[in-house]
Amino acid sequence: MEGILFPRGVVESREHLNNYRRRGGYQALPKIKNLSPQKIIAEVEAAGLRGRGGAGFPTGKKWLLTAQNEERPHYVVLNGGEDEPGSKKDRLLMENLPHLVIEGVILTSYAVGATNAYLYINQQYGAAIQSMTDALSEAKDAGYCGEHILGTDFSLEIFLTSAPPNYVAGEDTAALEVIEGKQPLPRQKPPFPATAGLFGKPTAVNNVETLANVPPIVANGHQWYRSFGTAESPGTMIFSLDEEVNRPGIYELPFGTPLRFLIEQCGGEVKNNKAIKAIQPGGPSSAFLLPDKIDLSLDHDSVRAAGSSIGCGVIHLVMEGTCMVEEALRIAEFFAAECCGQCPACRMETNVLATMLKKAQQGQGGQPLLEQFGKVISFNKGKGFCNLINMPAPPIESALSLFRSDFECHLANGRCPTH
Repeated sequence: MEGILFPRGVVESREHLNNYRRRGGYQALPKIKNLSPQKIIAEVEAAGLRGRGGAGFPTGKKWLLTAQNEERPHYVVLNGGEDEPGSKKDRLLMENLPHLVIEGVILTSYAVGATNAYLYINQQYGAAIQSMTDALSEAKDAGYCGEHILGTDFSLEIFLTSAPPNYVAGEDTAALEVIEGKQPLPRQKPPFPATAGLFGKPTAVNNVETLANVPPIVANGHQWYRSFGTAESPGTMIFSLDEEVNRPGIYELPFGTPLRFLIEQCGGEVKNNKAIKAIQPGGPSSAFLLPDKIDLSLDHDSVRAAGSSIGCGVIHLVMEGTCMVEEALRIAEFFAAECCGQCPACRMETNVLATMLKKAQQGQGGQPLLEQFGKVISFNKGKGFCNLINMPAPPIESALSLFRSDFECHLANGRCPTH
Protein backbone atom coordinates (compact mmCIF):
# COMPACT_ATOMS: atom_id res chain seq x y z
CA MET A 1 0.00 0.00 0.00
CA GLU A 2 2.96 2.33 -0.05
CA GLY A 3 2.29 4.44 -3.08
CA ILE A 4 2.76 8.11 -2.27
CA LEU A 5 3.48 9.83 -5.55
CA PHE A 6 3.56 13.60 -5.10
CA PRO A 7 2.36 14.99 -1.76
CA ARG A 8 1.78 18.71 -2.18
CA GLY A 9 4.75 20.85 -1.25
CA VAL A 10 7.31 18.41 -2.63
CA VAL A 11 9.13 20.19 -5.47
CA GLU A 12 9.78 17.84 -8.35
CA SER A 13 11.51 18.40 -11.67
CA ARG A 14 11.21 16.88 -15.10
CA GLU A 15 12.74 13.44 -15.43
CA HIS A 16 15.23 13.61 -18.28
CA LEU A 17 15.75 10.86 -20.82
CA ASN A 18 18.86 9.33 -19.22
CA ASN A 19 17.22 9.13 -15.81
CA TYR A 20 14.11 7.54 -17.29
CA ARG A 21 16.20 4.94 -19.11
CA ARG A 22 18.30 4.32 -16.00
CA ARG A 23 15.20 3.18 -14.10
CA GLY A 24 13.91 1.00 -16.93
CA GLY A 25 12.28 3.51 -19.26
CA TYR A 26 11.97 2.75 -22.98
CA GLN A 27 12.47 -0.96 -22.30
CA ALA A 28 8.92 -1.68 -23.43
CA LEU A 29 9.25 0.11 -26.78
CA PRO A 30 11.92 -2.21 -28.28
CA LYS A 31 9.42 -5.05 -27.93
CA ILE A 32 7.65 -3.75 -31.05
CA LYS A 33 10.45 -5.49 -32.97
CA ASN A 34 9.04 -8.85 -31.88
CA LEU A 35 5.45 -8.17 -30.81
CA SER A 36 2.71 -7.48 -33.34
CA PRO A 37 0.20 -4.69 -32.67
CA GLN A 38 -2.39 -7.39 -31.98
CA LYS A 39 -0.22 -8.89 -29.24
CA ILE A 40 0.28 -5.49 -27.61
CA ILE A 41 -3.49 -5.02 -27.52
CA ALA A 42 -3.97 -8.54 -26.19
CA GLU A 43 -1.49 -7.86 -23.39
CA VAL A 44 -3.29 -4.65 -22.38
CA GLU A 45 -6.64 -6.46 -22.52
CA ALA A 46 -5.30 -9.30 -20.38
CA ALA A 47 -3.95 -6.77 -17.89
CA GLY A 48 -7.47 -5.40 -17.46
CA LEU A 49 -6.39 -1.78 -17.85
CA ARG A 50 -9.37 0.58 -17.57
CA GLY A 51 -9.52 4.25 -18.48
CA ARG A 52 -8.53 6.67 -15.74
CA GLY A 53 -10.41 9.67 -17.13
CA GLY A 54 -13.63 8.87 -15.27
CA ALA A 55 -15.62 6.34 -17.30
CA GLY A 56 -13.38 3.33 -16.57
CA PHE A 57 -13.89 1.83 -20.05
CA PRO A 58 -11.59 -1.13 -20.88
CA THR A 59 -8.60 0.33 -22.72
CA GLY A 60 -7.81 -2.75 -24.81
CA LYS A 61 -11.39 -2.92 -26.07
CA LYS A 62 -11.24 0.73 -27.15
CA TRP A 63 -7.95 0.14 -28.96
CA LEU A 64 -9.31 -2.95 -30.70
CA LEU A 65 -12.24 -1.00 -32.14
CA THR A 66 -9.79 1.46 -33.68
CA ALA A 67 -7.19 -1.08 -34.80
CA GLN A 68 -9.71 -3.30 -36.61
CA ASN A 69 -11.30 -0.44 -38.54
CA GLU A 70 -10.26 -0.56 -42.19
CA GLU A 71 -10.54 3.21 -42.63
CA ARG A 72 -7.16 4.93 -42.78
CA PRO A 73 -5.33 6.78 -41.35
CA HIS A 74 -5.69 6.04 -37.63
CA TYR A 75 -4.91 8.58 -34.90
CA VAL A 76 -4.08 8.65 -31.19
CA VAL A 77 -5.00 11.56 -28.91
CA LEU A 78 -3.57 11.95 -25.42
CA ASN A 79 -6.26 13.79 -23.48
CA GLY A 80 -4.56 16.10 -20.99
CA GLY A 81 -7.35 18.66 -20.98
CA GLU A 82 -7.84 17.89 -17.27
CA ASP A 83 -10.16 20.50 -15.81
CA GLU A 84 -11.92 18.39 -13.17
CA PRO A 85 -12.03 20.40 -9.92
CA GLY A 86 -9.44 18.99 -7.53
CA SER A 87 -7.67 16.81 -10.11
CA LYS A 88 -3.96 17.43 -10.65
CA LYS A 89 -2.71 13.94 -11.49
CA ASP A 90 -2.38 14.37 -15.25
CA ARG A 91 -0.60 17.70 -14.88
CA LEU A 92 1.94 16.25 -12.46
CA LEU A 93 2.54 13.18 -14.61
CA MET A 94 3.27 15.37 -17.64
CA GLU A 95 5.41 17.78 -15.65
CA ASN A 96 7.49 15.18 -13.85
CA LEU A 97 7.33 11.93 -15.85
CA PRO A 98 6.91 13.07 -19.45
CA HIS A 99 8.87 10.20 -21.00
CA LEU A 100 6.63 7.65 -19.29
CA VAL A 101 3.62 9.37 -20.88
CA ILE A 102 5.30 9.69 -24.29
CA GLU A 103 6.36 6.04 -24.33
CA GLY A 104 2.72 5.20 -23.59
CA VAL A 105 1.61 7.33 -26.55
CA ILE A 106 4.11 5.64 -28.89
CA LEU A 107 3.10 2.11 -27.83
CA THR A 108 -0.58 2.98 -28.19
CA SER A 109 0.01 4.37 -31.67
CA TYR A 110 1.82 1.20 -32.70
CA ALA A 111 -0.98 -0.94 -31.29
CA VAL A 112 -3.81 0.84 -33.14
CA GLY A 113 -1.88 1.49 -36.35
CA ALA A 114 -1.61 5.27 -35.99
CA THR A 115 1.08 7.27 -37.74
CA ASN A 116 0.13 10.59 -36.11
CA ALA A 117 -0.54 11.31 -32.44
CA TYR A 118 -1.64 14.49 -30.70
CA LEU A 119 -0.83 15.65 -27.17
CA TYR A 120 -3.86 17.67 -26.07
CA ILE A 121 -2.76 19.62 -22.98
CA ASN A 122 -4.61 22.21 -20.90
CA GLN A 123 -3.23 25.59 -21.93
CA GLN A 124 -3.00 26.64 -18.27
CA TYR A 125 -0.44 23.89 -17.65
CA GLY A 126 2.60 25.84 -18.85
CA ALA A 127 5.12 23.68 -17.01
CA ALA A 128 3.51 20.49 -18.36
CA ILE A 129 3.55 21.81 -21.92
CA GLN A 130 7.23 22.74 -21.62
CA SER A 131 8.11 19.43 -20.01
CA MET A 132 6.34 17.39 -22.70
CA THR A 133 7.86 19.53 -25.46
CA ASP A 134 11.39 19.06 -24.12
CA ALA A 135 10.90 15.33 -23.56
CA LEU A 136 9.46 14.90 -27.04
CA SER A 137 12.57 16.53 -28.49
CA GLU A 138 14.78 14.12 -26.51
CA ALA A 139 12.71 11.15 -27.66
CA LYS A 140 13.01 12.19 -31.30
CA ASP A 141 16.77 12.63 -31.03
CA ALA A 142 17.02 9.16 -29.49
CA GLY A 143 15.04 7.58 -32.34
CA TYR A 144 11.99 6.72 -30.26
CA CYS A 145 9.63 8.64 -32.54
CA GLY A 146 9.82 9.90 -36.09
CA GLU A 147 10.70 7.79 -39.11
CA HIS A 148 11.39 4.02 -38.78
CA ILE A 149 11.40 3.88 -35.00
CA LEU A 150 14.22 1.67 -33.68
CA GLY A 151 14.87 0.45 -37.22
CA THR A 152 11.35 -0.91 -37.74
CA ASP A 153 8.73 -0.06 -40.36
CA PHE A 154 6.76 1.87 -37.73
CA SER A 155 6.87 5.66 -38.05
CA LEU A 156 5.10 8.21 -35.86
CA GLU A 157 4.84 11.96 -35.72
CA ILE A 158 3.65 13.54 -32.46
CA PHE A 159 2.09 17.01 -32.33
CA LEU A 160 1.09 19.21 -29.40
CA THR A 161 -2.22 21.11 -29.18
CA SER A 162 -3.31 23.44 -26.38
CA ALA A 163 -6.67 22.72 -24.77
CA PRO A 164 -9.00 25.55 -23.69
CA PRO A 165 -9.29 25.75 -19.89
CA ASN A 166 -12.95 24.87 -19.57
CA TYR A 167 -14.58 21.68 -18.33
CA VAL A 168 -16.33 20.53 -21.51
CA ALA A 169 -13.13 20.99 -23.54
CA GLY A 170 -11.81 17.89 -21.76
CA GLU A 171 -14.56 15.70 -23.22
CA ASP A 172 -13.08 13.33 -25.82
CA THR A 173 -14.98 14.57 -28.88
CA ALA A 174 -14.62 18.23 -27.85
CA ALA A 175 -10.86 17.60 -27.83
CA LEU A 176 -11.09 16.34 -31.41
CA GLU A 177 -12.96 19.49 -32.42
CA VAL A 178 -10.22 21.69 -30.94
CA ILE A 179 -7.45 19.75 -32.69
CA GLU A 180 -9.36 20.25 -35.94
CA GLY A 181 -9.37 24.01 -35.30
CA LYS A 182 -12.98 24.31 -34.15
CA GLN A 183 -14.77 25.34 -30.96
CA PRO A 184 -14.60 22.93 -27.98
CA LEU A 185 -18.10 21.50 -28.44
CA PRO A 186 -18.84 17.80 -27.90
CA ARG A 187 -20.13 15.77 -30.84
CA GLN A 188 -23.27 13.73 -30.93
CA LYS A 189 -22.55 10.03 -30.41
CA PRO A 190 -22.59 7.53 -32.02
CA PRO A 191 -20.35 7.42 -33.94
CA PHE A 192 -17.69 7.20 -31.26
CA PRO A 193 -14.07 8.34 -31.80
CA ALA A 194 -12.81 4.74 -32.00
CA THR A 195 -14.60 4.39 -35.34
CA ALA A 196 -15.01 8.00 -36.55
CA GLY A 197 -12.85 10.41 -34.60
CA LEU A 198 -10.21 12.95 -35.61
CA PHE A 199 -10.86 14.18 -39.16
CA GLY A 200 -13.55 11.49 -39.34
CA LYS A 201 -11.03 8.66 -39.01
CA PRO A 202 -10.64 5.95 -36.32
CA THR A 203 -9.04 7.47 -33.23
CA ALA A 204 -7.98 6.17 -29.82
CA VAL A 205 -8.49 8.93 -27.25
CA ASN A 206 -6.99 8.13 -23.85
CA ASN A 207 -6.41 9.96 -20.59
CA VAL A 208 -2.83 10.77 -19.51
CA GLU A 209 -2.83 8.44 -16.50
CA THR A 210 -4.24 5.63 -18.64
CA LEU A 211 -1.36 5.75 -21.12
CA ALA A 212 1.20 6.09 -18.31
CA ASN A 213 0.19 2.54 -17.34
CA VAL A 214 0.96 1.10 -20.78
CA PRO A 215 4.82 0.95 -20.73
CA PRO A 216 5.03 -1.04 -17.47
CA ILE A 217 2.33 -3.44 -18.72
CA VAL A 218 4.19 -4.10 -21.97
CA ALA A 219 7.58 -4.30 -20.22
CA ASN A 220 6.52 -6.58 -17.34
CA GLY A 221 3.48 -8.44 -18.64
CA HIS A 222 -0.15 -8.61 -17.64
CA GLN A 223 0.40 -11.06 -14.77
CA TRP A 224 2.77 -8.64 -13.08
CA TYR A 225 0.22 -5.83 -13.50
CA ARG A 226 -2.56 -7.97 -12.05
CA SER A 227 -0.47 -8.57 -8.93
CA PHE A 228 -1.69 -5.10 -7.91
CA GLY A 229 -5.31 -4.17 -7.29
CA THR A 230 -8.35 -6.44 -7.50
CA ALA A 231 -9.58 -8.97 -10.04
CA GLU A 232 -12.01 -6.52 -11.65
CA SER A 233 -9.92 -3.39 -11.06
CA PRO A 234 -6.29 -4.41 -11.63
CA GLY A 235 -3.32 -2.12 -11.13
CA THR A 236 -3.05 1.16 -9.32
CA MET A 237 -4.82 4.51 -9.49
CA ILE A 238 -3.80 8.03 -8.59
CA PHE A 239 -6.10 9.58 -6.00
CA SER A 240 -6.32 13.30 -5.19
CA LEU A 241 -6.84 14.67 -1.70
CA ASP A 242 -7.52 18.37 -1.14
CA GLU A 243 -7.26 20.79 1.76
CA GLU A 244 -9.55 18.87 4.13
CA VAL A 245 -6.59 16.70 5.21
CA ASN A 246 -3.23 17.56 6.76
CA ARG A 247 -1.20 16.29 3.79
CA PRO A 248 -3.12 17.21 0.64
CA GLY A 249 -1.67 15.88 -2.59
CA ILE A 250 -1.96 13.03 -5.06
CA TYR A 251 -1.28 9.42 -4.05
CA GLU A 252 -0.83 6.33 -6.20
CA LEU A 253 -2.31 3.26 -4.53
CA PRO A 254 -3.42 -0.22 -5.61
CA PHE A 255 -7.11 -0.57 -6.37
CA GLY A 256 -8.78 -2.13 -3.36
CA THR A 257 -6.98 0.07 -0.84
CA PRO A 258 -9.39 1.14 1.93
CA LEU A 259 -10.51 4.75 1.76
CA ARG A 260 -9.54 5.09 5.43
CA PHE A 261 -5.89 4.29 4.56
CA LEU A 262 -5.85 7.06 1.95
CA ILE A 263 -7.35 9.63 4.31
CA GLU A 264 -5.54 8.73 7.51
CA GLN A 265 -2.19 7.23 6.49
CA CYS A 266 -1.54 9.14 3.26
CA GLY A 267 -3.44 12.34 3.98
CA GLY A 268 -2.40 12.52 7.61
CA GLU A 269 -6.01 12.50 8.81
CA VAL A 270 -8.61 15.25 8.63
CA LYS A 271 -7.48 18.71 9.71
CA ASN A 272 -8.26 19.77 13.26
CA ASN A 273 -9.79 16.34 13.95
CA LYS A 274 -13.06 17.45 12.38
CA ALA A 275 -15.81 14.90 11.82
CA ILE A 276 -16.68 13.90 8.26
CA LYS A 277 -20.27 14.53 7.23
CA ALA A 278 -20.16 13.20 3.66
CA ILE A 279 -17.72 11.72 1.13
CA GLN A 280 -17.59 12.22 -2.63
CA PRO A 281 -15.24 9.50 -3.92
CA GLY A 282 -15.10 10.49 -7.58
CA GLY A 283 -15.24 14.25 -8.04
CA PRO A 284 -18.21 16.63 -8.36
CA SER A 285 -20.34 14.28 -10.48
CA SER A 286 -20.22 11.39 -8.00
CA ALA A 287 -22.91 10.67 -5.41
CA PHE A 288 -22.33 11.54 -1.77
CA LEU A 289 -21.73 8.72 0.69
CA LEU A 290 -22.14 8.73 4.45
CA PRO A 291 -19.01 8.67 6.66
CA ASP A 292 -19.70 5.08 7.67
CA LYS A 293 -18.32 4.18 4.23
CA ILE A 294 -14.81 5.28 5.24
CA ASP A 295 -13.59 1.67 5.10
CA LEU A 296 -14.88 1.30 1.55
CA SER A 297 -12.52 -0.49 -0.86
CA LEU A 298 -11.34 1.93 -3.55
CA ASP A 299 -12.17 -0.02 -6.68
CA HIS A 300 -14.81 0.34 -9.38
CA ASP A 301 -17.15 -2.40 -8.22
CA SER A 302 -17.06 -1.61 -4.50
CA VAL A 303 -17.67 2.10 -4.95
CA ARG A 304 -20.48 1.40 -7.43
CA ALA A 305 -22.07 -1.07 -5.02
CA ALA A 306 -21.96 1.60 -2.32
CA GLY A 307 -23.99 3.89 -4.58
CA SER A 308 -21.35 6.16 -6.10
CA SER A 309 -18.50 6.10 -8.64
CA ILE A 310 -14.73 6.31 -8.46
CA GLY A 311 -14.50 8.74 -11.40
CA CYS A 312 -10.99 10.08 -11.86
CA GLY A 313 -10.04 9.57 -8.23
CA VAL A 314 -10.75 13.01 -6.75
CA ILE A 315 -11.77 12.46 -3.12
CA HIS A 316 -13.83 15.28 -1.61
CA LEU A 317 -14.58 15.26 2.11
CA VAL A 318 -17.46 17.35 3.46
CA MET A 319 -17.00 18.28 7.10
CA GLU A 320 -19.63 18.42 9.82
CA GLY A 321 -21.01 21.94 10.01
CA THR A 322 -21.36 22.14 6.23
CA CYS A 323 -24.87 22.62 4.85
CA MET A 324 -25.60 20.06 2.13
CA VAL A 325 -28.06 22.43 0.43
CA GLU A 326 -25.24 24.85 -0.16
CA GLU A 327 -22.88 22.02 -1.11
CA ALA A 328 -25.36 20.76 -3.74
CA LEU A 329 -25.95 24.33 -4.94
CA ARG A 330 -22.22 24.88 -5.40
CA ILE A 331 -21.99 21.77 -7.57
CA ALA A 332 -25.11 22.63 -9.58
CA GLU A 333 -23.84 26.14 -10.26
CA PHE A 334 -20.51 24.71 -11.44
CA PHE A 335 -22.19 22.46 -14.01
CA ALA A 336 -24.56 25.24 -15.11
CA ALA A 337 -21.56 27.53 -15.70
CA GLU A 338 -19.60 24.83 -17.54
CA CYS A 339 -22.44 23.80 -19.85
CA CYS A 340 -21.37 24.74 -23.37
CA GLY A 341 -24.95 25.65 -24.32
CA GLN A 342 -24.97 23.49 -27.43
CA CYS A 343 -27.74 21.14 -26.29
CA PRO A 344 -31.04 22.82 -25.24
CA ALA A 345 -31.90 19.97 -22.84
CA CYS A 346 -28.58 20.28 -21.00
CA ARG A 347 -28.70 24.06 -20.93
CA MET A 348 -32.22 23.94 -19.52
CA GLU A 349 -31.58 21.19 -16.97
CA THR A 350 -28.36 22.55 -15.48
CA ASN A 351 -29.84 26.04 -15.09
CA VAL A 352 -33.16 24.77 -13.73
CA LEU A 353 -31.45 22.57 -11.13
CA ALA A 354 -29.26 25.45 -9.95
CA THR A 355 -32.31 27.74 -9.78
CA MET A 356 -34.32 25.20 -7.82
CA LEU A 357 -31.51 24.70 -5.32
CA LYS A 358 -31.20 28.47 -4.96
CA LYS A 359 -34.90 28.61 -4.11
CA ALA A 360 -34.49 25.84 -1.55
CA GLN A 361 -31.55 27.70 -0.02
CA GLN A 362 -33.75 30.80 0.33
CA GLY A 363 -36.59 28.82 1.88
CA GLN A 364 -38.91 29.02 -1.13
CA GLY A 365 -41.07 26.37 -2.76
CA GLY A 366 -41.87 24.15 0.21
CA GLN A 367 -41.95 20.35 0.06
CA PRO A 368 -43.33 20.25 -3.52
CA LEU A 369 -40.06 21.78 -4.71
CA LEU A 370 -38.09 18.80 -3.43
CA GLU A 371 -40.30 16.42 -5.40
CA GLN A 372 -39.49 18.21 -8.66
CA PHE A 373 -35.77 17.40 -8.71
CA GLY A 374 -36.27 13.76 -9.71
CA LYS A 375 -38.70 14.72 -12.46
CA VAL A 376 -36.34 17.27 -14.02
CA ILE A 377 -33.40 14.86 -13.88
CA SER A 378 -35.28 11.86 -15.33
CA PHE A 379 -36.93 13.90 -18.11
CA ASN A 380 -33.59 15.06 -19.56
CA LYS A 381 -31.48 11.99 -18.82
CA GLY A 382 -29.20 11.08 -21.72
CA LYS A 383 -30.44 13.81 -24.08
CA GLY A 384 -27.17 15.74 -24.43
CA PHE A 385 -24.24 15.22 -26.81
CA CYS A 386 -21.95 14.56 -23.83
CA ASN A 387 -22.38 13.27 -20.30
CA LEU A 388 -22.48 16.68 -18.60
CA ILE A 389 -26.28 16.57 -18.67
CA ASN A 390 -26.15 13.55 -16.33
CA MET A 391 -23.45 14.86 -14.00
CA PRO A 392 -25.44 17.04 -11.56
CA ALA A 393 -27.89 14.21 -10.82
CA PRO A 394 -25.86 11.90 -8.51
CA PRO A 395 -24.70 14.59 -6.04
CA ILE A 396 -28.10 16.32 -5.93
CA GLU A 397 -30.16 13.15 -5.56
CA SER A 398 -27.83 11.69 -2.95
CA ALA A 399 -27.79 14.96 -0.98
CA LEU A 400 -31.60 14.98 -1.00
CA SER A 401 -31.77 11.36 0.07
CA LEU A 402 -29.08 11.32 2.76
CA PHE A 403 -29.40 14.84 4.15
CA ARG A 404 -33.05 15.71 3.66
CA SER A 405 -33.19 17.42 7.06
CA ASP A 406 -30.81 20.10 5.77
CA PHE A 407 -33.22 20.85 2.93
CA GLU A 408 -36.27 20.81 5.21
CA CYS A 409 -34.61 23.21 7.62
CA HIS A 410 -33.95 25.64 4.77
CA LEU A 411 -37.54 25.37 3.58
CA ALA A 412 -38.89 25.89 7.07
CA ASN A 413 -36.57 28.65 8.25
CA GLY A 414 -34.93 30.11 5.14
CA ARG A 415 -31.46 29.46 6.50
CA CYS A 416 -28.84 26.75 7.03
CA PRO A 417 -29.28 24.31 9.90
CA THR A 418 -25.60 24.96 10.67
CA HIS A 419 -26.20 28.68 11.37
